Amino acid sequence: MAAITRLAKPSSSISYLRRCLSTSISSETNPLFSSRKDPKDRNVQWVFLGCPGVGKGTYASRLCNLLGVPHIATGDLVREELASSGPLSQQLSEIVNQGKLVSDQIIINLLSKRLEAGEAKGESGFILDGFPRTINQAEILEGVTDIDLVVNLKLQEDVLLEKCLGRRICSECGKNFNLASINVKGENGNPGISMAPLLPPAHCTGKLITRSDDTEAVVKERLRVYSEKSQPVEEFYRSRGKLLEFDLPGGIPQSWPKLLEALNLDDYEEKQSAAA
Repeated sequence: MAAITRLAKPSSSISYLRRCLSTSISSETNPLFSSRKDPKDRNVQWVFLGCPGVGKGTYASRLCNLLGVPHIATGDLVREELASSGPLSQQLSEIVNQGKLVSDQIIINLLSKRLEAGEAKGESGFILDGFPRTINQAEILEGVTDIDLVVNLKLQEDVLLEKCLGRRICSECGKNFNLASINVKGENGNPGISMAPLLPPAHCTGKLITRSDDTEAVVKERLRVYSEKSQPVEEFYRSRGKLLEFDLPGGIPQSWPKLLEALNLDDYEEKQSAAA
């Protein structure tokens, strides 16, 4: 399966992203990146889409560990910049706390820096989490490299809201947990969903903090903005035959094996475990 083959480093992608910045991120004024590698000669180049709080980071990270590729989450890049007290910190703080989307120019700038750092470390392949979020970003990414697959994780809004409000972060180790115990009965054509809380170990319990943007008002605004912006991006990849819609059936124990099955990786995890 082409998805599990090796990738040659796309070093020109960094300079391409930087050229996009200097030309107002217009894909029409930039030639497409031409030296693409055959899929059989590289590792996976996937994108994970989904509403805030749906679990993109959790599932993308698990797949990255399984396939041996880096997990690049634009949300993490934004939070790292916020914590750095750099020149963008104050501007990003105002945007995030209002539940708005960060501009294409800022996101692409952060992503280009991340790719540059990864190239220096010899990284290959990737799973992008949280990018692209707009048609403009999708067109730029298409000019940079070939995306093999776009996984669109889906979950009903009331469950998403409850999940986001239950999120906690350990202020010491930085790991994510969730205190929400979700048990939604099926109705109006929607299936029932049960999700157990992801509780912290004892040494993290007294150190949990809530993200500043995980308030009900901000989460609802983020979901509204995402829904408005995501439709064209989904259609962009659907029209290219690259979109995989995946409705999460529950928490990680229920969803992980189903996701592996949908990706034709259900026997790959077993082979990796046997070889370890």
